[in-house]
Amino acid sequence: MLELRQVTKSFTLPDGSPLHVLDIEHFEAKAGEQVVIVGQSGCGKTTLLHVIAGICRPDTGRVLIDGWDVPVLSEADRDQFRAAKIGYVFQTFNLLPAFSALENVMIGMTFADGRADRDRARMLLERVGLNHRLTHKPAQLSVGEQQRVAVARALANRPKVLLADEPTANIDTGNQQQVIDMLRGACEDENVVLLLVTHSPEVAGQFERVERLEEINRVLVKRS
Repeated sequence: MLELRQVTKSFTLPDGSPLHVLDIEHFEAKAGEQVVIVGQSGCGKTTLLHVIAGICRPDTGRVLIDGWDVPVLSEADRDQFRAAKIGYVFQTFNLLPAFSALENVMIGMTFADGRADRDRARMLLERVGLNHRLTHKPAQLSVGEQQRVAVARALANRPKVLLADEPTANIDTGNQQQVIDMLRGACEDENVVLLLVTHSPEVAGQFERVERLEEINRVLVKRS
């Protein structure tokens, strides 16, 4: 379902020299599998998610999702593919402040095929415990509630892969477990690959498969 082959990514520093960030020979996750990626700050975790999501292209290699090779798609096609096949939970939520919780989820649906399924949006918000907050705008929601809206939005288009970038980083301790449980339960119910990046050992310890980026990213292996 998700496979990376010979993926490399570098950036150019102000002095013109390359900064090598990713060099991953092979990584794979099957449909419905839940994987945690852990690693120190600055080791390339977010860059890895951006490459998988097609937000940026790798320098070399293949990123296969549901049989599609994401890097070969045009920028417009990658945007369309991401909207249809990939859910993304950002640690900063990225909700639209002028719209209600229900509208935020429905707007996410329109990016894929232009259609918004109100019933599914409502169902997802009910699943994350926000049936009483459907008409509330982000400023009227707690931080934990905003993250739950972000989780519902990420699942709106029935993605094949859900990427979660430090989804508990900005949430108080009391709501962290609830968000993790929601992510895991929703992905299990819909057979979605969950790839979660975290620096929290408490979060990582709940998953059967935990990958250290320092061990699969050859850039980091060479540095050590």
